[in-house]
Parts: sequence; structure tokens; C-alpha cells
Amino acid sequence: MRAVSPNKHISVLLQPFLDFFKGSNIRTFFDGTLGAAGHAKALLKEHPEIELFIGCDQDKEALSLAKENLKEWEKKVKLFHGSFVDMDKYLDQLKTPCVDGIFIDLGISSMQIDSEVRGFSFRFNAPLDMRMNTEMELTARDIINSYSEKELEFIFKEYGEEPQYKQAAKAIIATRRRRKIETTQDLIDVLSGVLRKKRGHHPLTLVFQALRIAVNDELNSLKAFLAKGIQRLCEKGKIGVISFHSLEDRIVKNFFKEHQEMIEILTKKPVAPDYIECRKNRRARSAKMRFAMRGKNE
Repeated sequence: MRAVSPNKHISVLLQPFLDFFKGSNIRTFFDGTLGAAGHAKALLKEHPEIELFIGCDQDKEALSLAKENLKEWEKKVKLFHGSFVDMDKYLDQLKTPCVDGIFIDLGISSMQIDSEVRGFSFRFNAPLDMRMNTEMELTARDIINSYSEKELEFIFKEYGEEPQYKQAAKAIIATRRRRKIETTQDLIDVLSGVLRKKRGHHPLTLVFQALRIAVNDELNSLKAFLAKGIQRLCEKGKIGVISFHSLEDRIVKNFFKEHQEMIEILTKKPVAPDYIECRKNRRARSAKMRFAMRGKNE
């Protein structure tokens, strides 16, 4: 198995993220998608006044790497293995009623994409897994081999916005009558002749996106997190989300709009990476960042 360098992951929209906290006095902060701790490390460097930095990640490998990368601040950093949906539990455990900043980066990390065994990428033949948290039970293999045709159609249409969702579901069901679909290559073999290439992307890009979202319940998790997040922000505290596809961005945009009695939207339009960042990091191209603040500026 090829080793994946932890240095390959590049934090997206790092400087714009820091700019939202410029001049802020941050005592407590929650990072719900710690990853390799790129955003966390940069924020801790710029804000030595931080007394408590709370971070979590569903991926144990990422959490271990983050712990190493944040060693300089280990006395003020508290880490949890789990989902950002449980942020209220982490804060309660630390007797922290509110925080001055909340942030999640919803993109799948380069460590996960470049893993040859996790099943997130169609570049490698791997088991159909796609679990962010490997302690979860449901895998992409379970969905592909046990969900009904209508359920598969729903996933591909709603979570992947795949135009040929009916054809994809039908081809999977037809193959399942003869054999199980166990690996990423099995799924590619079933669908590559059915789905068309889209704007230079692999024909299965949207199907893989849909399966990952379904396995990890990503959209429902995001909605639950946002509802909890604004409740646990201190006055003038800021909440930010980086998303990588329209479904997530739409949820954040609509949530902020629907809660304007509690928050001030700081991004009328989402912040996107500039040309230079996109040249340096192709995976940043679809990133969008939105921020809001608890309360109103006078």
C-alpha cells in the first residue's frame, strides 16, 4: 500500500478564513473538521489569546495527525474523535457554555481521497467503504448491494444531482441479480458505459459524491450542526463554513437567511478562492465560504 504524505493536504481559503477573525479577541474556539489542523494551526498562531481550542474529527488518522501538528499548543487544545454534530456534548463536557468562533470545512481531505483503501476515489480499486468514521456500520457497499432501485434513484438524484440517476440505479439492480458489487472498480465497470462524462470530470464523479453523502449522512448532519452552532456562539462570536458543492452551500445560505433575527450575515456572496489559489491547489476550485456573526454590529 502506498503511503500517503500528510503534507499533501493544503488548507483551502486559509487567508480569507483568518481575515474574518482579524481584530477579534478569541478566548474559545471550536473546529468541527480538524483534518490535518491547517486552519487550526494558523489561527492559534495569529491569536495567542485563545485559552481553549476544541477540535474534533471523525477520522482517527486525521485526528492523530492534528494532535501532532498542534503539539505547540497542547495545553490549550482539547480533541475529540467524533462528528461536529455532537459539538454540544463536547462543550458540555468541558463546561463551556459558548464559544467565540466555530468553523467547519466540509471538503473531503486529500488524505482520504488519496487513500488506496478507503474507497473515496475511483482512481484506486478499493472496497466500497466511504466512511469518514470507520467505526460506523453503514458503507457504500451496503447501499449499492441492498438499497431498492427507488432508494438508489433518490440518492443519485438528490445527493449527486446526477442527470442519469434512473439509468444508474437500473444498471446496479440488473448487475446485483448476477453478482455483488464489492469494489470501486466493480462499480466503475457497471456504470462507465451508462453514464456520460461531464465537463471533463469522470463519469462517476456525481455518483461517488452521492454515495459519500449518503454513507456519512452529510446534509442532515450539516443542518443539525448549524442549528446547534448558532445557539452555542457567544455574543459577537462568528461561525464559518467551507462547502464544496451546491447542496451544502444552499443549506448554509438558507440557514443564515432564516436566522437573521439572531445573526448578522457577513458574506452576502460566498468567498471563493482566487486564481492563484486555484492554480496551486486544483481541489480548491469549487470551495465556497460563508460566515455569520451572533448578534448585530451597531
